[in-house]
Formats: sequence, structure tokens, C-alpha cells
Amino acid sequence: MHPVPDPLHGHPFTRAEAAALGVTDSALRGRRFVRMHEGVYRTAQTEETLDVRLRAARLTLPPGVAISHTTNLRLRGFVIGPVLPLHFAARHRHQHRDPAIVLHRYRHELEFEMRHGFVVLPPARTFVDLGTMLDDRRLLQVGDWMVGTGLVTLMDLRGYCLESHLDGVRRARRVAELVRERVASPRESDLRWWIHRAGLPEPEVNVDIVDDQGRWLARGDLVYRRRKVLVEYDGWQHERDARQRQWDHLRREQLEAAGWRVIVITVADMAKPHTVIARIRQALASAA
Repeated sequence: MHPVPDPLHGHPFTRAEAAALGVTDSALRGRRFVRMHEGVYRTAQTEETLDVRLRAARLTLPPGVAISHTTNLRLRGFVIGPVLPLHFAARHRHQHRDPAIVLHRYRHELEFEMRHGFVVLPPARTFVDLGTMLDDRRLLQVGDWMVGTGLVTLMDLRGYCLESHLDGVRRARRVAELVRERVASPRESDLRWWIHRAGLPEPEVNVDIVDDQGRWLARGDLVYRRRKVLVEYDGWQHERDARQRQWDHLRREQLEAAGWRVIVITVADMAKPHTVIARIRQALASAA
């Protein structure tokens, strides 16, 4: 058995590239290779990372396409939805029947960016496109993350939605009005979404809390300053880090001593959002 040629390791390749290095079709059907798409392979030792998946898909696609939708998000660092199918956008219609790839056809001219060596659609365009795939709650997660990480400013995101007439823009416009700066995590976006849906007052997001003398007490996730109610999302890392847990206890004591009501929301709580809303509603009513 001949060894796998070194140039084939670490990246996808076509059947023609393999043949040029002396690898037969029979060998490609063996256990040392993995078929990724029709006529596209990787070695069994090559890890199937997102980078490898995208490079393999590009070998089957025509020139001039860009990564779009949830695949664009995943490449940028935000994971939502399954990795497959991979989403790409093209200006012209192309025949493509691979179930692992969705090729969206756009009627209008496309603006492109480069990200990790790939051609991608810009963030604001992707936000609007996702209005056709995601519900309002998950689209809010995306918008908060885009603005929070500096991919797009809140003003530019809303401006693009107002000026756009693309598919998905109605939902995008509605959700863009709810997007805020400084949101720290998708869980905070979820909390904000359920608060909005319940018709409760909107809290401030990730702001400093001071006592009556102006001394800093804490930085709060979701803050009702006038009613001295703080809603905090407690992630799993707080349950595993003893020093963080001790700091949280001391911080909470200081806040409560200054007259604040602290509501801590966990992952388990978010499985029943209506009970979370009831706790927040009761705290606001008591403070009033």
C-alpha cells in the first residue's frame, strides 16, 4: 500500500488533485480518505474543522460566492444553529444539489468582506438575511452580539435595516429596535427578550451601580436603577470558580445593604422563562 502523499494532508482536495499525485479512485474509496462532496475528499487524519468544511465546499462552488447566514456567524465566532448545511450567497443562479450546501441567489449586487481568508457578506447584511431564518428572540441574540463585539455599530445596524428592502427586513427592523450596546452574552439577550415580551419596563444593560454617596458598588447585568432592582444571569463558571463565588457573595451583600433587590437567574431558571418574569415583576412591584 502506497503512503498518502504529503500534499494531501491537512486540507480538502479534488479527485483530480489526488490523481495527479498517483492516488487512484479505488484508493479514495478506502479508509484512508473521506468523501466530503462529490469529487472532493480529505484524508482520514485531517480534522473536519469549519475551515476544512468551508474550503471543501468552495471546491464545488462557482467563483464569486460569499459565505452567508449562520455559516457567516459561525466563522466570525457566534454559533447558532447546526453547522450543516453551509450557507453561501451568489449573485447569479447556479445549479447546486449538494444537501450539505445551501446556495442563496441574490438579485442585488453584493458587498463583500474578507474573514479568515474567506469572502463573506458584511454583518448588517447578514443580520437582515437571518430575518428569514431566525425568530425574533434568536435574532436579538445575534444583533446584541454583533454590536457588543464591534462588528457593526448600533446606528449603522438600524440604518441598514431602515434603508434595506431585502427578504427578512421586516423582522430585522423590528428586532434592531431592541438591540442594545454592552450586552455581555446571549443569555442576557434572552432575559431582555422575555422582559420585553412580558411588557415590563426596559432595564439598563451592564451599567455601574453606586450607593447614595456615589461610591461604586458593582456593575450590573440588567439594572432598574430607580427601583433598585438588579437582575443577574449567573453562568456555569460562577458555580465552578470558588473565588468568583466568594466575590459574588460579598458583592451581593453590599448591594443588599445599600437597599438593592438582587434577582439571580440560572440556566435552569431559563427553562421556565414565565417564572423568571414573575420574579422580576414581583420585585418591581414591591420596590414601587
